[in-house]
Amino acid sequence: MTEINDAPIEDLDREDVLDESNRLTKDFVRSVSEAAEDNDRGLAQELVNPLHEADIADLFELIDEDERAPLAEALGDLVSPEVLSEMNEHVREDLIEVLEPGQIADLTEQLETDDAVAIIEDLDEGEQKAVLAEMEPEERAAVETALTFDEETAGRIMQRDLIAVPQHMTVGDLIDYLRGNDDLTTEFWEIFVVDPAFKPVGTCELSWILRTPREVAIFDVMKHEQTLIPANMDQEEVALRFQKYNLISAAVVNEDGRLIGMITVDDILHIVEDEASEDVLLLSGAGEGDINEPIRDSYNARVRWLIANLATAMVASFVISIFGGAIEQMVALAILMPIVASIGGNAGTQTMAVSVRALAMNELTRSNTGRIIGREMRLAVLNGGTIAVLVGIGTALVFGNPMLGGVIAAAMLINILVAGFAGIFVPVMLDRLDQDPALASSVFVTMITDTMGFLAFLGLAVGSGLVNL
Repeated sequence: MTEINDAPIEDLDREDVLDESNRLTKDFVRSVSEAAEDNDRGLAQELVNPLHEADIADLFELIDEDERAPLAEALGDLVSPEVLSEMNEHVREDLIEVLEPGQIADLTEQLETDDAVAIIEDLDEGEQKAVLAEMEPEERAAVETALTFDEETAGRIMQRDLIAVPQHMTVGDLIDYLRGNDDLTTEFWEIFVVDPAFKPVGTCELSWILRTPREVAIFDVMKHEQTLIPANMDQEEVALRFQKYNLISAAVVNEDGRLIGMITVDDILHIVEDEASEDVLLLSGAGEGDINEPIRDSYNARVRWLIANLATAMVASFVISIFGGAIEQMVALAILMPIVASIGGNAGTQTMAVSVRALAMNELTRSNTGRIIGREMRLAVLNGGTIAVLVGIGTALVFGNPMLGGVIAAAMLINILVAGFAGIFVPVMLDRLDQDPALASSVFVTMITDTMGFLAFLGLAVGSGLVNL
């Protein structure tokens, strides 16, 4: 009998499977992988069967790429639709490649429409057609409709399974309707009330239904004000609506205002995580930043930004070359230049990060841009003044040259002011041009702070007579 940490399978404790961070332990992962490699299906399934679907998905992400197909074969039905929906998209693609279209269709038909779409949209066009052809007509129609919407919009992520009733019903009629129809969805928090044209006119929470007498009309207890989500709304804006209005679910409507789906808060949690990760990774130029992403894709995503950084770095180098003679006269200038550029770059990154977040959260808009720029500039004066005093005194003491200390202090103040302005101006301008403010802000801000830092420091050194050009 295979053992983990010297314990038989039936005697395994939770800590033998999951560590203190609720991640699968190395010993457990190795034991399952060895069972699959030895084609011991019974042992592999016995080990994995107690796990939650999300933990099974993690298991596939933790093993090597060439071990995933054998493990999926060993686990059989334990690789359920819910496991696929929880799985990293790159890992899921590896498994989907070894499945037949009919198998994929059977799995996706058991999922909510939004989860099924998330799996099918990653397939090639030919594979999509093959899988859709194997699906039941009703499920196929729902998925095909979802795929007509742009990616990362409300129409793409919404669920089609919901409860909608006419406003003339009573609470008793509604309860009887819910109990008497086995085909209705079993997971919902709100009931949508619609008019004869199937346009939403209100919502009823389940708690209201349960606490209201049967003879009361739905129209009298429903919430008339509701937040409607247009099907073409970007998912990031959808997430902001949920956050702003504390929504649990919301109706999605088409161009005619008719109810076509709903979005629930569990979908929004994934969106918030994805959008936050995307902005951070865009700021660093790291592409998707997924450790399961193919190396070629990661290379293509990262190298173009490194090339862009190389081009911008050459601008700063050109500025240095102009003052080459001055640097030769005083080696201390070469020693101190990286300090000016580094501090300015960090100051710019701080402001840029705050600006990108504020834009993403709709906290920085056209109405308050001027005030926010003023705030950041005042903050830059305080930060710049503090750093300038410290570096000026330190330089004067170390090099025994008060004038050099004054020059670097002035240059530091100027560069931090420039960094503060660039850190908010660049993201705002990119946003005004309908570009993602996180996409190229770091490249431009770094170029500005490096170039202006060197120009201010070396220019002041020459202008003060400290050195000659």
